[in-house]
Amino acid sequence: MSYIGNSPALKYASFAVQHFTTSATTSYSLDNSVANENDIALFINNVRQQPGGSYAYTAAGTTLTLSAATTSSDTMYCVFIGKAVQTVTPPVNSVGTSQLVADSVTTAKILDDNVTTAKILDDNVTTAKILDTNVTGAKLNDDAISAQGALGAEPADTDEFLVSDAGVLKRVDYSYIKGITQTSFLPIATPLWYNGDMQVAQRGASATGKTASGYYACDRMHLNLSSLGTWTIAQETLTSGNAYADGFQKAFRLDCTTADASPSASAHGYFRQKFEGQDVQVFKKGTANAETYTLAFWVKSNKTGTDIFTCGLYDHDNSRSVFQNYTISSADTWEYKVLNFPKDTTGVIDSDNAVSIDVRWYLGAGSNFTGGTQATTAWEAQTSANNLPSGKVNIADSTSNDIAITGVQLEVGTYTSSDLPPFRHESFGDNLARCQRYYFKMTRDTTNQAVGMGRYWSTAAGGGGGMFNFPVPMRGAVAMDFENGTSYWTSSGGSGGTNDYFDGMIQNDYGATTSGWYMSAGGNGTVGYGFIVMTNSTSAIAAWDSEL
Repeated sequence: MSYIGNSPALKYASFAVQHFTTSATTSYSLDNSVANENDIALFINNVRQQPGGSYAYTAAGTTLTLSAATTSSDTMYCVFIGKAVQTVTPPVNSVGTSQLVADSVTTAKILDDNVTTAKILDDNVTTAKILDTNVTGAKLNDDAISAQGALGAEPADTDEFLVSDAGVLKRVDYSYIKGITQTSFLPIATPLWYNGDMQVAQRGASATGKTASGYYACDRMHLNLSSLGTWTIAQETLTSGNAYADGFQKAFRLDCTTADASPSASAHGYFRQKFEGQDVQVFKKGTANAETYTLAFWVKSNKTGTDIFTCGLYDHDNSRSVFQNYTISSADTWEYKVLNFPKDTTGVIDSDNAVSIDVRWYLGAGSNFTGGTQATTAWEAQTSANNLPSGKVNIADSTSNDIAITGVQLEVGTYTSSDLPPFRHESFGDNLARCQRYYFKMTRDTTNQAVGMGRYWSTAAGGGGGMFNFPVPMRGAVAMDFENGTSYWTSSGGSGGTNDYFDGMIQNDYGATTSGWYMSAGGNGTVGYGFIVMTNSTSAIAAWDSEL
């Protein structure tokens, strides 16, 4: 067929329709202007009405007038016969992929939120269809990767984990991260605290009747005592309880055996561990980059109370201190405590082998130490009156009282019980060697124990001596800690193969790794003969002290 002008294209068209909200009226407004009522087809309750002034309705412009009023329950709509709305909407299912030109559907033609998971077939989105960096952390819901099957075994080295690098997801092989543990991020490899599990007790498992300061029972634990009762200090053996279940079988324990319920003004008592300045430089104390401290430990006592027990840090180089209090809720029950101490940007500590910092647990004190206000949020110049404000515990007030600790660790940084690095259990040998830097006991409280060698240079009494070697270099000045008595020692072989006996030994020289000695009395051997030094009494002690 021929056409004048352009050949008409196939179009999809539909007439414009208007639906009305009816009420008790005869007058309505039209959305489109008409010449007269014949330009529309009006339907009331789905019945087509006859147009005309003598019939059902008239229309002119946008005014529609009915011959009779409608009600609100009526339905009414009209079709604008003279107004067709051209569309390009094809019928449902009439457009297939073969009708789409390649690359004709672009992201610009897709409205936001129009593509939902329901419109994507399973397996249709592959990695090839995702541009690099297009999947970011922001596009993953918090729970997008959840409720998946838990690993039943350690991943293989080639298994991969997703990590976000500035919002970009990246794959990391398990082999790169499997060796990383919480301890890997600690600033030092070995524990700061010495003998935290209280396994080493070179001086013996118990010391009774103590009224003065000293190192007793567990190595590196020092009792500072001045006129505050009498005490038994022991290495307690654990067989049950929370601390035992956490891997600790020894504890440092104090029992009050003579009470002091009303201490004198100057009385005080605490136990502590002291640290060389060169060992605590990691805290960067006194600098702008100073670090905080976390002290954690297991504790047990018959005494209970809220915030009545006190721990403190003391800076010996600058005479500064800070305190934290803790609670014991249940009597005679092991409880775990984690205390946080603030950093200190004032007072640089010396980097040497002298004492710089100590950590202390208070037993009680007199009025010289109890009248002020504790510094708990910041370090301050040491003021004795601020150590123990009123209301704090006095463990010396009854012979029924005791306190014990174990599992002690001191960490750089601020931790809670949920993110604290695990206690670093050392081998007994490593633990002992670290303690022997400060105290080395050669004898084992037995007889006939060979402890060293010597040589006679005179036939006179005390005319022999020798040299002892230390297993590790000692911290500094070394003091001989010998227990001597009549015939406590034997010089075996010093008189032509026979034994001689002597009373004791006196130190005459020392270094970091050796100590010289000579006989105090007895020992009439043969000049030039060598001998083996042996114990002849269970009370004979040969030890060296280089404690702080």
